[in-house]
Amino acid sequence: MAGRRCGSGVVALVLLLVALVGCGGPSATDHATADVQRLLDRRAAAVVDRDARAFERTGAGADFGRLRAVPVAGWSYRVTALRRSGDTATADAELRYSVAGYDRAPVTAGRTLRLSRDAGGRWSVVEDRPAKKSAQQLWDQGTVRIMRGTHSLVLGVGQSDRSLRGFAELADRAVPAVSDAWGARWSGRVVVFVPKSLEGMAGLLGSPASSYRGIAAVTTGETGAPARAPADRIIVNPDAFALLGSLGEQVVVTHETTHVATRARTTAATPLWLSEGFADWVGYRSVGRTPAEAAPELARAVDQGRLPAALPDDEDFGFTGDAGRLARAYESGWTACRLIADRWGESRLRAFYRAVGEHDKRAGAVEAAMREVLGTTPEAFTEQWRGYLRTQLG
Repeated sequence: MAGRRCGSGVVALVLLLVALVGCGGPSATDHATADVQRLLDRRAAAVVDRDARAFERTGAGADFGRLRAVPVAGWSYRVTALRRSGDTATADAELRYSVAGYDRAPVTAGRTLRLSRDAGGRWSVVEDRPAKKSAQQLWDQGTVRIMRGTHSLVLGVGQSDRSLRGFAELADRAVPAVSDAWGARWSGRVVVFVPKSLEGMAGLLGSPASSYRGIAAVTTGETGAPARAPADRIIVNPDAFALLGSLGEQVVVTHETTHVATRARTTAATPLWLSEGFADWVGYRSVGRTPAEAAPELARAVDQGRLPAALPDDEDFGFTGDAGRLARAYESGWTACRLIADRWGESRLRAFYRAVGEHDKRAGAVEAAMREVLGTTPEAFTEQWRGYLRTQLG
């Protein structure tokens, strides 16, 4: 009996100790996390206030010069994890920032920060880099320079003012052309990123450079994005862009600007032949090129008796290294949209695009939109399109 009472007392003592530990104060890591969060709050405020000295007091002051020109309206960090070893630590953080006048909601990016603590217990940033599997930001690649246009903001690294001005002029011509062709309300502004090289473009997209070799530009953005969303970024591949003539440059920028304008109406239901074809249709709409001039690869295939049996699948638009296949996919989408504009009218083409995007899923979306807007079926349309290719390209 006595032994049992003694055992009960030991259990009670252990439970008391557990309770005391459970009710204890924050751990050293909790304190460090709070200190680092306050440090990053000060760093973020310095970016927004363009206060170089305040930024330098948080550490890694050289970074400020790289992003000084970026017109930010908001900038914040949220520490999501901290790994500490003595007077050094590594923090995972979520960076949220917005470009003034363009982003209706913040851009979110994963960052990894190395930190050190001095003898007085103050933390400072040693390095701020993209988190693993996160894309680079433009200032990670060097000092950002900007050029403002009437409808555009161009940000570049390793580019001259003359080069950036040229991109602003292309974008400023593209925006009204897209507004005239699309008809619907959109922001009427574009953000263009011009890195130094193909590798820089790939870094901004978080993908291998081989994925974009030969691609002059791409547009980032979430399909079906809500009205309050970060602005899409047109990201240029300067290596491929340099090979274009003046007409090609304008077509590419107008094409990408079309993606910006149509983003909210482009959903998972929209096939790439329609989204890419419509963007090309807008790009070529007022340039006076014949179908054979605008679609040389497809014209060659038709001339050789290789008339496509069907509109291209999404897989045909993949950057696989087969330039001819990719070109024929884009040209097929363009000719399909051109057929709709020629036969049913431009307003029906716009209505068809929107009708497809209103569906939640791909299955049945094109069929329903063709029936409701064009009064036809995919099978009948495909035959009309093949006949159109014979007439226009044969």
